[in-house]
Amino acid sequence: MTEFDPTRPLAGIRIIECSMLGPAGVTGPFADMGADVIKIEPPNGDYARNMTWPIVEGTSLLFLHSNRGKSSVVLDLRKPEGVEVFLDLVRGADAVVEAMRPGGLERRGLGFEKLLEVNPKIVFLTISGYGLTGPYRDYPSHGIAYDTWAGVINPAVDEDGFTYIPEHVSIGINAGPLYGAFGILAGITQARATGHGCRLEVAQSDAAASIDWLRSETWRAYERPQSEVTGNASDGGPRRAPGPAGMKDGVRYNIYESSDGYVLFMASERAFWKNFAEGVGRADLFEKWPGEQYADHATGNVELHHELKAIFKTKTTQEWLDFGGEVNTPIAPVNTPQTLINDPQFKDRLPWIPKEQLGADMLPFPVKFLGEELPEPGMAPTVGEHTDAVCRMLGYDAARVAALRNAGAFGKK
Repeated sequence: MTEFDPTRPLAGIRIIECSMLGPAGVTGPFADMGADVIKIEPPNGDYARNMTWPIVEGTSLLFLHSNRGKSSVVLDLRKPEGVEVFLDLVRGADAVVEAMRPGGLERRGLGFEKLLEVNPKIVFLTISGYGLTGPYRDYPSHGIAYDTWAGVINPAVDEDGFTYIPEHVSIGINAGPLYGAFGILAGITQARATGHGCRLEVAQSDAAASIDWLRSETWRAYERPQSEVTGNASDGGPRRAPGPAGMKDGVRYNIYESSDGYVLFMASERAFWKNFAEGVGRADLFEKWPGEQYADHATGNVELHHELKAIFKTKTTQEWLDFGGEVNTPIAPVNTPQTLINDPQFKDRLPWIPKEQLGADMLPFPVKFLGEELPEPGMAPTVGEHTDAVCRMLGYDAARVAALRNAGAFGKK
C-alpha cells in the first residue's frame, strides 16, 4: 500500500477502483502523484494481465503500466461479506471508480445512492466505452472501436484487397482516462469544499472525438456559407480540407527528407521564412516568394517545393535542427516510436523508469513539479497482494479477517 507522505502532491487522497483492462489507466496519474489507489479485483483477478501483448515475464505491459503503484484487494462482491468490506473502504475514500461496463456496481447493490449513504462526499466515476446513454451504451467493444467511431482511423487496403487496421495512435483508451482523472480531481475538490459528493461519467469514444475536435469542428464550420467561414487569407482564403489533411500541399510547412531521415519544416511566418532563406544562402527565394506575414504555407507552389526538397537533402536531421536553432526558424525531427528513445530531447525530459523497478521499462508521469521530485511508482500488484494489509488498515482483527475469509469474501479458500 501507498504510505502517507505529505510531500507527495496527491497525498491524502484515496480512490477505490473496480477496473478491467485499459480503463484502469484513469487512476494512473493519481498513483504516480502519491494518492492511495486500491484496486478491487474479483477472485480470478483482472484478465488484463493476460489480455494484450507484449507479455513481460507472464504479465501484459498494459497491466503493468496501467496499474503501477496501486494496491490490490480481492473481494467477491457476490457475497454480502464482500459488499460489507467494500462499503467500509468507501467510508474512508474520496472517490470510487467503476472502470468497466456501466452498472456493474449497481448490480451488486453498490450504486451511487448506496455509496452516498456511507459517505456523503464520495465522488463516483464510471468510465466506459460508449457511456451511460445513447443507443450504443450496452454494446461490447474494445479500444480501437472508439477511434473508428470517432473518425480518427482511415481503413487501409493491402495488395490482396483485404482491409486492415493501420498503425495509429490509440486515442480513446488514452484520452478517456485522462479526462476521467481530471473529472475525479474536480469532483474531489468540489466535495471537500461543499461536503457533497457527485456522480461523473466519461466515455472513451467521447474522449476520442473531443481530442480530435479540430477536424470535426472544422467540417461543421464549413457547412456554413463561404461568406461566413473562409480559409486563411494568407493563401487566398480557400476552404481547405479540415485538420492536418489541409496541409498536404503545403510547402513552407511540410515534411522533407534530410540526408539521413526526415524533418518537419514550419516556416509559415514570414520572419521565420526569411531567416531560413538567408541562412541557407538563398535570399533569392524569399525575395521571389516573400508570402504573407502569418500562416502562409506557400500552398501549391511546386517550383518552391522542388527547391526546398533539394536543399533539405544536403544536411542530416541533426544538422537541420542545429541550423534552425542558430538562425531562428522552426525545424523539428520526424521520429518513430523506435527512434524517439534516442532523441536527446527525449533523454532529457522522459528518462525511462527501469524494468527492474516496474517489471518493464516505462515512461514517467510527464508533468513536472519544479524543484520537487515525484514519488517513485511501485510495481503493479499481483491479484489480492494487499488484501490483508488493507484489512488491517480498516482496523479488522485477525478473527474478523478469518471470518471473512471463511465466508468467501475474498474468494474461495
